[in-house]
Amino acid sequence: MTQSAAPTLSPAPGGTFAPLARPTFAVLWVATILGNIGSFMRDVASAWLATDLSSSPAAVATIQAASTLPVFLLAIPAGVLSDILDRRRFLIVIQVGLALVSGTLMLLAWRHALTIEILIALAFAGGIGAAMMGPTWQSIVPELVPQNTLRQAVALNSLGVNIARAIGPATGGLLLAAFGAATTYGVDLFSYVFVIAALTWWRRPERPIDPLREHFFSAFRAGMRFTRAHRKLHVVLARTAVHFAFGSGVWALLPLVARQLLHGGAGLYGVLLGGVGAGAILGALVMPALQKRLDADGLVLLSAIATALVMAALSLAPPVWLALLLLLVLGAAWIMALTTFGGVAQAILPNWVRGRALAVYQMVFNGALAGGSLLWGFVAQGLGTPPALLIAGAGLVVAALALHRLRLPRGEEDLGPARHWPEPEMADEIAHDRGPVMILIEYRISQANRDAFLHAVHKLSEERLRDGAFSWGVMEDPGDPELLTEWFLVESWAEHLRQHRRVPNADADLQREVTAFHTGAEPARVRHLLGVGLPPDKH
Repeated sequence: MTQSAAPTLSPAPGGTFAPLARPTFAVLWVATILGNIGSFMRDVASAWLATDLSSSPAAVATIQAASTLPVFLLAIPAGVLSDILDRRRFLIVIQVGLALVSGTLMLLAWRHALTIEILIALAFAGGIGAAMMGPTWQSIVPELVPQNTLRQAVALNSLGVNIARAIGPATGGLLLAAFGAATTYGVDLFSYVFVIAALTWWRRPERPIDPLREHFFSAFRAGMRFTRAHRKLHVVLARTAVHFAFGSGVWALLPLVARQLLHGGAGLYGVLLGGVGAGAILGALVMPALQKRLDADGLVLLSAIATALVMAALSLAPPVWLALLLLLVLGAAWIMALTTFGGVAQAILPNWVRGRALAVYQMVFNGALAGGSLLWGFVAQGLGTPPALLIAGAGLVVAALALHRLRLPRGEEDLGPARHWPEPEMADEIAHDRGPVMILIEYRISQANRDAFLHAVHKLSEERLRDGAFSWGVMEDPGDPELLTEWFLVESWAEHLRQHRRVPNADADLQREVTAFHTGAEPARVRHLLGVGLPPDKH
């Protein structure tokens, strides 16, 4: 049952745009760009309408918070659903729901019936759709392209988002200024036609039924156990939360910068957002050169300093042309941080839990944006927009310098499945829902190697807990001090069988290191114990 390390992928022919040779990927990629352009137009219209409907900076910032808060609340359930449902059908349902949100906004804007409360509620509904859609879009990419073009496909998806970010806000602002909010929302509604048509056209192959297929609650618990036990992921999540909580200030307050400091209208606001998107595209183009000179920590620090300088300069109410240049820098710095944090997160996650763990990352990212947007909105309401920008920028730099020593993981481990555990030998077939299961591994360790063994096996505990165990420990036999038993508990027999599939090559190497301390004539003995309940009462 041992499997060798994953083979090195050969360079993909065609370079960056190789995935576009796959018709299904190309069609969905173009449709996604059109859909994202419409979504950015909707967000611009909603953010600008908020400044008309309320003079409170906190209310304006709440629009940003309402659109990102659902991702914080629902990211993990969305990640689980993306793993257990038919992804194509799930995406179609989500797109129909988002179209209904945009249609409602269009009708209410046309009848001049929108209030700040309704606008916030519909922004929240749109955020629910975005929360459900994000992990699923990420999950379908490996289905659309060969493995040796997967990285190019992910990069093209990021490029597509930034193309939409460069076009959508500016177009939305111009439509809003020329024709009003109802027309802007109507164009967004029309964009969903392309996305739904592309998803309907895609003929996704039927997947064979897996007898070990996870169900919602077991998959949810497995994802939570993995996240709780993965220390390297904790570092990424902590640094992401701090960076974007401070960095969100510029996004939350940008409508007020356009209106109050630059004395512009909806068109200027859209152009400013378009400048951020254009800057993100430029940033994506220069990233490869920067990555040759700076590691992940250096890129994050550079992004923080650049973002803070932009916020400080915007607080001084610069000329419009200079503000546009500053937002180009902001876009480049923002994509630098997004790509770095997201890339590190991807690099340290195995495939079996990738969707759920990335959903946790998205939850933290959007929670930081939502919480930060509310915070900086209230600071601006109390102190004014320029002081709020200065405080957020200063906080970002201080936090980046303080956390620079908390190094991001390099993500160089081989996380391909090792499948080195032999199948357990049982006298009878065991029901998959039977549990809990205790796994015992008995090692005979010499006294001279005892301390080294204990250090090694405790490093192994994180892998056991990540891959399915909910409790772990080591015990000794007082009558035989050289007999040490590692034990861990798993919630069901099915979950233990899934563990056999999950152990990555990097942790298999650690397991072999632990086993090497065993001095017995026979291999380390593995036992499986099943929980037994009371028999039914016959009386």
